[in-house]
Amino acid sequence: MKNLLCKQWYALLAIPFILISCADNAVKNENKPQDFKVFNPILADTVFTKEYVAEIHSLQNVEIRTHIKGFIEKIHVDEGKPVSKGQILFTLSSREFRENLLKANANYKSILADLKVAEVELKNTRILAERKIVSSSELEMAIAKKEAIDSKLEEAKSAISIAELNLSFTEVKAPFNGVINRIPNKVGSLVQEGDLLTSISNNDEVFAYFNLSEKEFLDFSHKKQEKKTEPVRLMMANNQIFREKGIVETAENEIETGTGNIAFRARFKNPDHLLKHGSSGKILYDESLKKAMIIPQKSTFEIQDKTFVYVVDKSNKVTAKSFVPKLRLQHLFVVESGLETTDKIIYEGIQQVREGEIIKAELVPFQSLKFN
Repeated sequence: MKNLLCKQWYALLAIPFILISCADNAVKNENKPQDFKVFNPILADTVFTKEYVAEIHSLQNVEIRTHIKGFIEKIHVDEGKPVSKGQILFTLSSREFRENLLKANANYKSILADLKVAEVELKNTRILAERKIVSSSELEMAIAKKEAIDSKLEEAKSAISIAELNLSFTEVKAPFNGVINRIPNKVGSLVQEGDLLTSISNNDEVFAYFNLSEKEFLDFSHKKQEKKTEPVRLMMANNQIFREKGIVETAENEIETGTGNIAFRARFKNPDHLLKHGSSGKILYDESLKKAMIIPQKSTFEIQDKTFVYVVDKSNKVTAKSFVPKLRLQHLFVVESGLETTDKIIYEGIQQVREGEIIKAELVPFQSLKFN
């Protein structure tokens, strides 16, 4: 019994020593430097893509309107169908205009007959006046009569031309090859002069209008002068890239005061007519950078409006260092200023490190880093 009590007593005495030993180990582990991978920024040639919202316009897109008042007698095409230049699209009621043309022709013939009579009378009067049989005043009257009929004849010719023109307006034809859009009025509808019949689009090629800032405009113009501009791409509304590349052709003459932007136009071939007038997309312009300093985005953090990385000095002490990003690539930052290629930057785990902490740094090649 006595031995059992002694053993229990020794066990109780050992507990504090065990606790002290565990505490010492914990302190040692806490003071042990953490392992972190560090890297040096590199200089590399890279390409980044700028995006600009664009509006798509057909090469030709016009409204087809009536020139006369009348009823739609026949519609020769359907919405969304292709048509050829000169093809009849609509036929309007033409009876009134045919009758007007008949009247104009009849009037012309009547005046032409009067003119022939007047010419005969003038010829006879001239002979009689030369023989002193009639006075010179009668000759002047005959000349004036003939000239008056000449004027009426010209007026009659003009009336015929107007009647023929109005009659031609009863057949509405396509001004160019294209595709018919919506037809709001159906057969039997009464349309007034100037009413919309439909619109027609030539989508063989399209224009994409987009805006550049004044600085981008100047940079782009400089490259264009040096013939260093590249074709542009178009991202459609479904985020798919249009298969044809475009060429930037022209810009507007004025910079918009409110936004400081200037509009540019790119032309795209559209052989499959996939792009439609009024659709939207994004112009993608690839620009190359020579010897750009790049670092991973995951190695950075932000405080207020500044961007930082953790760098390690020769004694493996951690210091926060701010830098100015130039632009953001996928998983990467291009550095404008603030960093050097000799800086040792903590790659990942920056949430686990503190300013002034001593760490164990393992320098790894930039190419071995994984950014995703």
